Amino acid sequence: MGIKTVKPTSPGRRSATFDDFFDITKTEPEKSLIIIKKGQAGRNNQGKITVRHQGGGVKRYIRQIDFKRDKFDIPGKIMSIEYDPNRGARIGLVNYKDGAKRYIIMPLGLKVGDEILSSKNQIEIKIGNAMPIKFILPGIEVNNIELEPGRGAKICRAAGDLVFVMGILGNHAQIKMPSGEIRLVNKDCLCTVGQVSNPDRRHITIGRAGRQRLLGIRPTVRGTAMNPVDHPHGGGEGKQSIGLRHPKTRWGKPAMGVKTRKNKKRSNRLIVQRRKNNK
Repeated sequence: MGIKTVKPTSPGRRSATFDDFFDITKTEPEKSLIIIKKGQAGRNNQGKITVRHQGGGVKRYIRQIDFKRDKFDIPGKIMSIEYDPNRGARIGLVNYKDGAKRYIIMPLGLKVGDEILSSKNQIEIKIGNAMPIKFILPGIEVNNIELEPGRGAKICRAAGDLVFVMGILGNHAQIKMPSGEIRLVNKDCLCTVGQVSNPDRRHITIGRAGRQRLLGIRPTVRGTAMNPVDHPHGGGEGKQSIGLRHPKTRWGKPAMGVKTRKNKKRSNRLIVQRRKNNK
């Protein structure tokens, strides 16, 4: 992927940058692997808004991604590299020897025509291959890691993400997360060798409000611009500070920099070293 700029014909286009989609080889998704995505506009099954500022956006299809990589010991060939509107990483269409077709999260450096393999045994440590993390040598980059064997990849799936394997300790593997956190995972959990594709996505600048609306993100209003009845930061004449010791949410709870992780969370015992922010 590359980042492109356009002629500054307006203030929005002057600051905006775009994906050039140079690495895309197929524009239409595989029909057997897509389902319609229904818009929820941030509402739960009771119709109540649980996530604010959601709604609208362009129509999308959900690409069914194979996070389990459970076609064990059956070679697959990358047939195309495609854009997925639901994620930052590229996805690849894999055609297996038995005729099955599946989408995977594309690792960086994998090309059309390359062969990949998934196995529960030790296989070649090659970009795109999936195997239990206990067979990965220390210092190797991996992605799409399971937290429980057989449950499918849960961590390190975003564009440009990578995890370093640091070693094996008993029944667990020690890994270093993209955030800097060092934690333990079961050594039988599957992982994919390599870094997630499309690392340049973080450099894209939206530039204008219209692009945010196309992504399904509605406007966000500052609390200081509201009335006191609507937000703890509201009220006052003119532009001024919030007048509180600490920032608050719309419902009066502490915000910005507050630790949100539960002290009694079960997975805390698997964290060897916290990330720098420690939230």
